[in-house]
Amino acid sequence: MPDLFEDDSQDFLALCNDEEQYSLWPSGIAVPDGWRISYGPAPRGETVEFIEQAWTDMRPKSLRDAMDARQA
Repeated sequence: MPDLFEDDSQDFLALCNDEEQYSLWPSGIAVPDGWRISYGPAPRGETVEFIEQAWTDMRPKSLRDAMDARQA
């Protein structure tokens, strides 16, 4: 059975959660609770490119906020 997450023949979504973490998601699968669509549907490569440009800080939002508060 082919891996749906590696199938270049289908469209994908870029999902984002409340911690501003991203996930590449096949467009034919229901979006899991706690995630929202940020981009797509679009070809896999285009969606990966969007995620690479949007997700420049891998730290969860809560950690970034806590670190910013300590610096203030």
